[in-house]
Amino acid sequence: MVIKIPEISSQIYKEDTYNVLDSRYSVLGPAWVSSQMEWFNGIYACFHDHDKFLIIIYLTKKTLDFYSTNLTKLNFDEFFSCKTIEIEKFNVAEISSELQIPKESARRKIVELEEEGVIRRVNKKIIIDRSCFNYSKPLKSIKRISYFLSSFSAMCSEQKVLSKKFTSAELEVIIKKDFSHIWNLYYELQIPMMTEYKKIFKDFETFHIFGTCVVNQHLHAKKLSGLHTNRNNFINSFFSGTKTLGVNAMSISEITGIPRATVIRKLQKLVKTKNLMIDEKKLYRLSGSFVSLLKPLQKDALIRLANFSAKVFNIAILYK
Repeated sequence: MVIKIPEISSQIYKEDTYNVLDSRYSVLGPAWVSSQMEWFNGIYACFHDHDKFLIIIYLTKKTLDFYSTNLTKLNFDEFFSCKTIEIEKFNVAEISSELQIPKESARRKIVELEEEGVIRRVNKKIIIDRSCFNYSKPLKSIKRISYFLSSFSAMCSEQKVLSKKFTSAELEVIIKKDFSHIWNLYYELQIPMMTEYKKIFKDFETFHIFGTCVVNQHLHAKKLSGLHTNRNNFINSFFSGTKTLGVNAMSISEITGIPRATVIRKLQKLVKTKNLMIDEKKLYRLSGSFVSLLKPLQKDALIRLANFSAKVFNIAILYK
């Protein structure tokens, strides 16, 4: 068996992938935020409670960390060969601190997960039983990530960051083959993003609704901007008068799955805090006053995305 030793001098650095993300944001940004909101819609569909899902993926990540520490890699089929996954012991204070959930709320949600059979104690083991909630294997997430990374790799290839691009099919095979490791990297990307936005919006439903407005505006701004516009110019195009269209409460409810009454209440809060504005047609879009907060939040998210992408590209290079 021939072992391919990675060349240190040929590795991809997150600084390089970030520069491509920033300079080609008009193409990559809308694709990424759309993918993120589809993932968020899936999160909400599991429990109709974002915090519960966040608790589950946090505990799952602890197991993936254990696998990594003990040099264990599982492919997609091996990881999902059983309906249960053993997790490390945990406490309420840890969950509350790490996930920005108030202690009493964290305690209540953990109790609910235990009552629903999602978290169970079997002899000395603590397990997550995936058969006890609306769970599906992340096949759609893998396809979305593969498609995005393939487009990203093409941009990196144009900028001489990568020697050649990867196809969606190639990346999908690699993610499934090295699933436990790459999914751990994926959760390292997603969990901090979720907790950082929760600090700003106070609850995930508000962020979910706001994020849907962001995706809508990204897609409209993409039509207005140049083909290769950087992030700063692209975000400024959000606020180019009435050209950028908004979205109504009913559409947001249908897209997210969040009840319409809740959507309306959260939208009113977002308008009051000047994160969103509403026009005479009752369409919601970003307020220009929010741009000063949006840019640094996006930059942090993009740095994490650049880091994740660079690591996956370095893994993919070994399979070429």
